Amino acid sequence: MDPVIVVGAGPVGLALALALARRDVPSVVLDAGEGDVLRRAARTCALRPDTAATLPLVEAARWRVWRTERRRQCLERVELDDEAAPFHLEQHRLQTALQAALAHEKVVALERGSHVDAVEQDATGVAVRTRGPRGTWWRGSYVVGCDGARSTLRKLLGIGFPGRTSVERHAVATVRTRLPWPDEALLHREPAGAREEVTARPLPDGAWRLDWLLPPRGDLVTPDEMLGRVKDTLARWHDGSSVGAAPAYELLDTGVHTAHQRLARRWRVERAFLAGDAAHLVGALGVQAVDEGLRDAANLAWKLSLAWHHGARNDTADDSLLDSYQAERRAAVGARLRSVDQALPFVRRSGGVRTLLPGGAAGPLGLLTDGHLGRGTLGGPPEYRRSPLVPPGRASSGARTPPGGPATDVPVTLLDGTRCRLRERLCGRGGDLMVLLVAPGTGVWDSRHWLRAGLMPELAAVVEALPLRAELAVTEAYPGAAAHTALVIRPDGHLVGAFPGARTDLLRGCVDAVRGMAAAR
Repeated sequence: MDPVIVVGAGPVGLALALALARRDVPSVVLDAGEGDVLRRAARTCALRPDTAATLPLVEAARWRVWRTERRRQCLERVELDDEAAPFHLEQHRLQTALQAALAHEKVVALERGSHVDAVEQDATGVAVRTRGPRGTWWRGSYVVGCDGARSTLRKLLGIGFPGRTSVERHAVATVRTRLPWPDEALLHREPAGAREEVTARPLPDGAWRLDWLLPPRGDLVTPDEMLGRVKDTLARWHDGSSVGAAPAYELLDTGVHTAHQRLARRWRVERAFLAGDAAHLVGALGVQAVDEGLRDAANLAWKLSLAWHHGARNDTADDSLLDSYQAERRAAVGARLRSVDQALPFVRRSGGVRTLLPGGAAGPLGLLTDGHLGRGTLGGPPEYRRSPLVPPGRASSGARTPPGGPATDVPVTLLDGTRCRLRERLCGRGGDLMVLLVAPGTGVWDSRHWLRAGLMPELAAVVEALPLRAELAVTEAYPGAAAHTALVIRPDGHLVGAFPGARTDLLRGCVDAVRGMAAAR
């Protein structure tokens, strides 16, 4: 089989290539640049813990408290545990870590200076031409456009990209300084209106990213105006007034971030796919664009892997499996964009600060918090309840997670006795599928004892004989699930189904659903 061609070497393209490599799928990454990573301290990304778990280890800051203030009054204080505290880092750190991880993968080829200018498809693969003196054609099994908002591949495929321009605009500065609340993030608003809305979020090495809300369309922010914002804001936070000397600080970077709202009409055209900014633009009200793009990569990687390892048959089941990428991810991002459109007038309506007062409308405050913390309709992990990969009928067996929902990151024990968290075995690290048995008491017994007891022998034999690589593990408990419940979990962390462990026929049904066979039928 030919490799998968990935167009674009940003975080999403590199993460996709790494996820494919973990599944022994070769790829060629076509990078229009020369490999230099743009080091901008003002370009940062906040990643939810389940997204960060799919990536190489990289230094990031995590805020354990989120506060909303008006003047010196705290309106809301949210404490965050490991399951909810976001990872915040400069985008160049993430990109560098991904490049370093790919350098050790023999099945990944990174081609610099490769500008794509043509694409052709046939029944068995794709051909992509890169610009050059004579032009070079690359042959692949599939092609994925991760080449940003101005995606060349999207234009070559003739896919529309409708939406709205300049929904929100922020002046951004990254400074190294000491603030009165280390390890906390802050949304601060003043009675003067939207101009005085500012967020502060910690970064590694004592740095902070500050964002001031601007009118969606307006004058350019001059360097002097940016410096004035930094000094006034830091002085206010340190002495409680709008005047006074700013504390010592080092200005690392500045910029203006504009949030657009766009959604590609199609994410799949035969053997070509779109992901990341090539497929969608999000970012208003705190919604994190990089996090959404990495979810695209995690969702698509395991589906491409299954189809690739099946061979070049392009049969109905493979088509149903690959179609589910658009069905799941486009629907999830579309719902996010609709939520932002509905929330913007509510959050930004005239009266501004009054909507955040205690005892008033709690909605706007909650929406702003949700977007920044990655929860709720604006930021929470998606649920693919209507996915074509959800088994027919109800298959939740009391588990609190519905089919298609994100699985809870519980402690698990592998068959060799290794103990870890569930997320550590997903994303291709443990196989194409995780079968998790709720077995109270296994945490205190050596695995050689419970491997030959109860349901384990039969369940292990069935898992071993499945038509794809599956890993069997046990957990002491799972929210809402009774003892001896078996849960089938996809590589991207979403639940396929939960059922009594003795019902191995339902396990086989879940596997058929994951492979697209149920949808094909």
